[in-house]
Amino acid sequence: MEHRSQAESALGGAAYGMLFVLGIVMGVVGGFTHPVWQVGPMPASALLWVLALFGVCLGAGKLMRARLGVVVTAVGWLLVTMPFTLELGPGDLVIAQGMAGYIYLYGGLVALVVAYLLSPSSGGESWLLRGYSPKNPM
Repeated sequence: MEHRSQAESALGGAAYGMLFVLGIVMGVVGGFTHPVWQVGPMPASALLWVLALFGVCLGAGKLMRARLGVVVTAVGWLLVTMPFTLELGPGDLVIAQGMAGYIYLYGGLVALVVAYLLSPSSGGESWLLRGYSPKNPM
């Protein structure tokens, strides 16, 4: 079994924490800006947010060399996005029922699943820890 030093564990934990925060930020900004830009009847900004979410999650999974990178980013996005679909007292919604809302919400969920499936299941060290040794820090 592989033992990691405290510095390696702290660096990995910080990286996963930043991925979680990135998912939260993408959920907040995407939730409010997904219906902004339309090209004809197609909500272009919602499509761009779905592609961005897919790219960030797939990149997180590949850079961390584990599906946990995708999961942590996705959980951050979901924790923000799901409450945005709830109707408030006066009837306000952040992610409304409409083509832009459906593309952003359901397209984002599909993007998360596909990014998860395309990420490596496990293996090796992440890009952060590759080549690191306590005697010879990067």
